[in-house]
Amino acid sequence: MNIPQSSFSRVVIIGGGFAGIALAKKLSKQEFQVVLLDKHNYHTFQPLLYQVSTGGLEPDSIAYPIRKVLQGYPNFYFRLAEVLNINTERNIIDTNIGPLKFDKLVVATGTETNFFGNEELARNSMSMKTIPQSLNLRSLILENFEQALLTDDLHEREALMNFVIVGGGPTGVELAGALAEIKKGILPKDYPDLDTRRAQINLVQSGDRLLPAMSEIASKKAEDFLEELGVNVWKNLRVANFDGKKATTNGDTIFETETLIWAAGVKAVTIRGLDGENFVSRSKRLLVNQYHQVKGFDHIYAIGDVAQMESEDYPRGHPMMAQPAMQQGENLGDNLVASLKGKAPKPFNYKDKGSMATIGRNKAVADLPKFKFQGVFAWFVWMFVHLYFLIGFRNRVVVFINWVYNYIKFDREARLIIRPYKQQFKTDR
Repeated sequence: MNIPQSSFSRVVIIGGGFAGIALAKKLSKQEFQVVLLDKHNYHTFQPLLYQVSTGGLEPDSIAYPIRKVLQGYPNFYFRLAEVLNINTERNIIDTNIGPLKFDKLVVATGTETNFFGNEELARNSMSMKTIPQSLNLRSLILENFEQALLTDDLHEREALMNFVIVGGGPTGVELAGALAEIKKGILPKDYPDLDTRRAQINLVQSGDRLLPAMSEIASKKAEDFLEELGVNVWKNLRVANFDGKKATTNGDTIFETETLIWAAGVKAVTIRGLDGENFVSRSKRLLVNQYHQVKGFDHIYAIGDVAQMESEDYPRGHPMMAQPAMQQGENLGDNLVASLKGKAPKPFNYKDKGSMATIGRNKAVADLPKFKFQGVFAWFVWMFVHLYFLIGFRNRVVVFINWVYNYIKFDREARLIIRPYKQQFKTDR
């Protein structure tokens, strides 16, 4: 990899997400040689991926070059690489561009979509965890309406305009709200020769309420907001299979649709070498202690969504969100710096700053530590928080201008089919 030798201890970070970037920032001005590896050369602001999928934002406004994040820092190196294996005995990682030795290793690989072992759903449904996936979804949504114009088959037309979103967490709720606004304000103008009133947006939740991680009042208000927008909310219903034409459930309900979007769960991205039963929990997350050390090691750490730190307050680990990831990265960075000075590390103490979700124009719910509120004020708070945590001044300006323009014009001008996308449906039969 052409990483020079150094008298400083080499810290290798796998993953340029919220946790990995927070840690790299803490270490890059210290007496460490920091090597950050990622499959992409950019950091993705995942909370806004749904806006890329629905034409509200272009992808470059929620992505930022990793090299620029840490530009000018001494002893920092970035390599575009995919990690294939971790040799814990020799302290070497194997990648697609060659091996690399480490003194300390930090796994911050994040999560991927979890289909819970259902191969047919994995093959035929759409995911929204990366920018390429979001662009594929954007193209597919728009192509469906183009195709609906051309068919004389009423059932096919309605299937093309019938969208099923599986998962009632923040991703599913925000995506359903965005699609409902497109149906209401944009489709009638773009497709005047198509009866877009027949378009259906279905949100399917296996539990008894939406946003289960938030308060009951937030869940109820989010459901009310969605129903006001015309979304069909299905609770206590689980999608069992999808063959590209029909989505079957554990009940009598069958959805005739050509687009099923899976937002029902995530699992940790594990790497061979740290995927044994001694290290990984049922959710595929790496078990770590209160100092972020992976079980059985004192020089290998895990932070962010991939780490499961069990405690009395969080028996199943911390929420898979940006805030815990950033706080863990900062805490580990402080502890590694403290180790240089011979000081004892501090255990991680998560400061819950609350949860939020937006459902659409002037509609959002917010659960903060001391306050819970919904509606217009929650929507403004949601926008401010997301702008604040976006990386890059240009990105903040571009996103803000887009939001103001979309609000005034009730429009989403990034509804472009840049690269056509066609699903290849396969069944087990």
